[in-house]
Amino acid sequence: MLNRTFASTETQSITSGTHFQRPPFLVIEDVSKVYPTSKGPYTVLDGVNLNVHEGEFICVIGHSGCGKSTLLNMVSGFAKPTSGKVLLNSKPITQPGPDRMMVFQNYALLPWRTAFENIYLAVNSVFPNKSKAEKSAIVRNHLALVGLAEAADKKPTQLSGGMKQRVAIARALAIRPQVLILDEPFGALDAITKEELQEELLKIWNERRCTVLMITHDIDEALFLADRLVMMTNGPAANIGEVIEIPFPRPRDRSRIMEDPQYYKLRNYALDFLYRRFAHDE
Repeated sequence: MLNRTFASTETQSITSGTHFQRPPFLVIEDVSKVYPTSKGPYTVLDGVNLNVHEGEFICVIGHSGCGKSTLLNMVSGFAKPTSGKVLLNSKPITQPGPDRMMVFQNYALLPWRTAFENIYLAVNSVFPNKSKAEKSAIVRNHLALVGLAEAADKKPTQLSGGMKQRVAIARALAIRPQVLILDEPFGALDAITKEELQEELLKIWNERRCTVLMITHDIDEALFLADRLVMMTNGPAANIGEVIEIPFPRPRDRSRIMEDPQYYKLRNYALDFLYRRFAHDE
């Protein structure tokens, strides 16, 4: 059994005090989600509880159908719990808002707009009272932040998958959200591009320290990025099965982490959870 410093239930993880002493910033309290179907109610999530502190980087992992995206949609405000509540800064989340920004796997860029214009639309919507010059400066600063200053006038069809995702991340960050929600943002990318964007995301996060909730199917990605890894049980009626605290200090160096014996203990523990204790039924 892995040392409790590294792997814990949600209650143990929160009360251990290894990372945070202040009250939680985002609270998911006894949340369930039930959909009506022709065969009767279908429970996707059942009694999910999670406390997230401001500036924390959380990765959520689990098999398909365990309700990961449903959970994050309730944080973003695109969906509402059937029971329970989701609170941000002690206020209920009832609808989408600029304090929470989501980045999807499929980029969600307008193909007839340039990279600059895709980001400008978001900035203009959230900061209508700023001057055009101020809004343009915000856009250009964030394109530079993700290394795309030279691609400002290119349309999505002229960009690689990695570049499109950089635009999507820049758009999300440009409106200064309190919570950045990432739904498998690197899942469709090749291994080299994925690692490059993971490094880029960590660099930006280290500078901004916004709260991040990220869905991933990649254990190595989660161990490199996250403060904690939230592991979901299988659906239907999925829940949080266990939470792993990631002990590696920041800033992180990938090669150094992968030389650490703790890395493989954590990796094997997560693999055992997903592929033995909660193996997906075919």
